[in-house]
Amino acid sequence: MNAPTASLVNAIVLLVFSIWAYLSSESPSITALIPAAIGALLLACYPGVKNENKVVAHIAVVLTAIALIGLFTPLRGALERDDGAAIFRVGAMMATTAIALAYFVKSFFDARRRKA
Repeated sequence: MNAPTASLVNAIVLLVFSIWAYLSSESPSITALIPAAIGALLLACYPGVKNENKVVAHIAVVLTAIALIGLFTPLRGALERDDGAAIFRVGAMMATTAIALAYFVKSFFDARRRKA
């Protein structure tokens, strides 16, 4: 797997799982769609990331890091409610986001090595 593929998978997971969370909630909150918005932005960045556009790749990394940090609060809430489905959804979003972030960092190091 490479950074563009990991970012694409992450974007799709963020979109699908946050919409799932919103639609399955008894009292849906618009904030449940924040990961979907980030996923949509990451999808928009995908062509630039795939074409190794540095600016777009850095924007995607920042969005990915924001998503990862932002998902800690929903995870804490899901754990407090002992909501297994929510724990799964948020955990999956966090996992794909962390993996995408790791691939981005790896690709930046690889690009620096190729340049040197």
